[in-house]
Amino acid sequence: MRLSSLFLISLSIFAAGTITAAPTAETEKVRNEKVAAYEVAVQPGATVTVEGKVPTLLVYSTEGTVEVAVEGEKLAKAAVRTGDVVFRPAKRQVLKNAGSSEVRFVRVDFLGAGEPGAAAWGPAGLSSSYKVILENQYARVYTIGIPAGTNEPQHTHHDRIVICFQGAQLMHLMPDGRKEPSTLKTGDIVWRNGGTHIGQNLGKTDLRALAVEPK
Repeated sequence: MRLSSLFLISLSIFAAGTITAAPTAETEKVRNEKVAAYEVAVQPGATVTVEGKVPTLLVYSTEGTVEVAVEGEKLAKAAVRTGDVVFRPAKRQVLKNAGSSEVRFVRVDFLGAGEPGAAAWGPAGLSSSYKVILENQYARVYTIGIPAGTNEPQHTHHDRIVICFQGAQLMHLMPDGRKEPSTLKTGDIVWRNGGTHIGQNLGKTDLRALAVEPK
């Protein structure tokens, strides 16, 4: 059979919908001495297991319905939304997509002991528009929002994972006068070093993101 015929057959199979996405997919996005972060996609009816050898944070990037079986706890069913955050200690958990559309989330594994017993960071250093939504010995987690065409006041971040829900054209204005492009695209999961700056949204879309600062 000629290659052209094989190509046409392949196209017909794809068009007929017989090639489908894998039930679950996991891609490592960030790894260093403190954290490992993975993007996870779970198709309807499929399950994914988190072994629970270390404490874990889940950050949902889509809406959906999930059933979660955590070691030693009753099965729980919940509706999740973009930006929802769930922290669990080192426990095995099995998550099932109980809805009709793909569920995506970012799983952050904490690889160190964090700062047990230390004082909370709270909103210290952050822009007044940020909202701290979770803090414990392992991390501080907060939302980031910069409306299109606006500047933030000067503020300071620790090293962090940034999870972008809606991208924007961004620029950082540094205290010494330098300008550093910092554009984020929708779906980005990136590591950014700590520092002090003014954030500028130069684009036409509002930035919506979430930061996880490991301790």
